[in-house]
Amino acid sequence: MVQSRTGSAQTKGERRYDPVRLAALEAMILIEQGDQTDVAITDVCRGRSFRDIDRRFLLQLVNGATKMRRRLDHEIQFYLARPGTPLPLKLANILRLGFYQLHFTDRIPAAAAVSEAVNLAHHLLDRRRANLVNAVLRAALREPHKVVFPSADENPAGFLGAFYSFPAYFVEYCLKEFGYENTEQYLKSCNEPPHVTYRVNFLKAKPDEVASMLQDAGIEFSFGRYLPEFIHIRESGLPLEADLVETGKVFVQDESAGMAVRLLNPKPRTVCLDLTAAPGGKSTYMAVRMRNKGRVTSVDKSHTRLQVVVENARRLGIKIISPVASDMLDFHTEERFDRVLLDPPCSGWGTSRKHSDLRWSKKPDDILNLTKIQKAMLGHAADFVKPGGVLVYSTCTIIRDENDQVVEEFLLRHKDFELESAREFFPDELVSERGFVKTYPSFDDLDGSFCARLKRRLDN
Repeated sequence: MVQSRTGSAQTKGERRYDPVRLAALEAMILIEQGDQTDVAITDVCRGRSFRDIDRRFLLQLVNGATKMRRRLDHEIQFYLARPGTPLPLKLANILRLGFYQLHFTDRIPAAAAVSEAVNLAHHLLDRRRANLVNAVLRAALREPHKVVFPSADENPAGFLGAFYSFPAYFVEYCLKEFGYENTEQYLKSCNEPPHVTYRVNFLKAKPDEVASMLQDAGIEFSFGRYLPEFIHIRESGLPLEADLVETGKVFVQDESAGMAVRLLNPKPRTVCLDLTAAPGGKSTYMAVRMRNKGRVTSVDKSHTRLQVVVENARRLGIKIISPVASDMLDFHTEERFDRVLLDPPCSGWGTSRKHSDLRWSKKPDDILNLTKIQKAMLGHAADFVKPGGVLVYSTCTIIRDENDQVVEEFLLRHKDFELESAREFFPDELVSERGFVKTYPSFDDLDGSFCARLKRRLDN
């Protein structure tokens, strides 16, 4: 194996191929076979010495082509001799990778996208299928008008699902829940590149100090509209990682995730419980808002993930977190807490912009199974709240059955709890008529999320 000056790999007698695109292709196949995106990317990068610029290109290709899988498959069919016939896994993903570069990137010349796809086909398949790849991609360049989408008027779910690349059941749910215009805006926003958000750690820094450091480095940013200690970064990666993240001055966390803690409103010297704590974003934010005074008991069933909570707390200078390794439903204590936070497993649909594989890995039956778990967890969490204390239920999904419905059923069964409106903490635009906090990627660039504040009555 030799390496060319352009980064292409070549085995004697073979065509050159781009190792970054090959790694992207391998990751796409692993994801289609069930791996999560971050796991797949870690696997394909192992043993390969990619530069930072190569890794960014790899991430762009994998995340983009995975998100747009349905759209790409829809377009590819119009250039096949036998549309509708399933393609072998490698061939399908080589074509997806080529189509993605042709139609969804603006810095890759069309000729390069075609030739690199053909080179991959020669390397992984054979001459006949490499010729097919070449013919299909060149036809797509010559005849873009051949691609037709379902009518938005006659088949809105079919059009939105194919054009924005989402599964049919999710599009149909959104249309019933939000209507056509809001659904289209939501789906479109989920396909935009995600950005990173820094939460300023008040124990080590102030927002103005962090902002000054970012400004001096020429990094574009904006303060959170609802939680000003959150800073939205307008470029990829983790800018000033060594100066900000590794020193504990900031923690990487979406502003929407912080809203559950703001709604919980933990005070200094109170005792708090975080029942599904790893990797520690909400536990550490609780501790910071408590000014490192009091106690936060952080429960998680994974010893490995709980160690991440401990390491994050140490880096942030937090000394009041007490980790407990236990499945949440098996956790028991005689102690009762002033504040309890439950962030149970959920479908995660609010984070589909950041998790490219989510739209294909989640199935309708998953939601039914999750709601059973969520209801059991919320009922168990209620046992740990002292009279007058507060329980916050939060998710990172937009599915009503996992959010509103879970809380409403809880209130019917637990008369010793009452729902407190979030309007005391957030503006009306974020609060539903019922008093829940709801955020969406199409609104103020936040992840989709939900949280509800439940107070235990004093007279129980």
